[in-house]
Amino acid sequence: MTNCNIEVENEYSQWEINTDEISKIASDLLSFYMNSPDLSENSCLNGYKYDRISFDILFCDGVKTHLINKEYRQKDYPADIITFAVFADSPEDEKFVLDMEINLGEVIIALDKIEESAREKKIPKETELKFMISHGIMHLLGFDHQTESDFEFVVKWQKKALESMGIKYDKI
Repeated sequence: MTNCNIEVENEYSQWEINTDEISKIASDLLSFYMNSPDLSENSCLNGYKYDRISFDILFCDGVKTHLINKEYRQKDYPADIITFAVFADSPEDEKFVLDMEINLGEVIIALDKIEESAREKKIPKETELKFMISHGIMHLLGFDHQTESDFEFVVKWQKKALESMGIKYDKI
């Protein structure tokens, strides 16, 4: 697997996060996706030469994702996850590899929204969090879900990634 540099920051004091553990989970999810030809060959990384992939994960609350949503997406609601897929969303002539490293962007997750969703689904909040991290990574790799079939594709791969970690996820 390609080397990863995943920076994790937690601004949400009500849920203590082990940033090293989250970094490892994100790295494992990315490895699963990149070792799956259906994904790696169709990802935004295909055709680029690199030795390292980097991205950031920020944990916050719904107040912050609401502000970000309004400012950057013109959407007036708190999101559970916002992904800035810098590499995937850049025009081809603006994508670059610096020192053999590709920076994919940033995943922002509102932990209070994850807790709320986990309660509604009656699943552990850690499971919902892993599902959302896997969702953010799919976006960073260039997979979106503007159509129902795209959504089904993304969710199918998220479930497969979690299954590779021994987690069964059936709460969509």
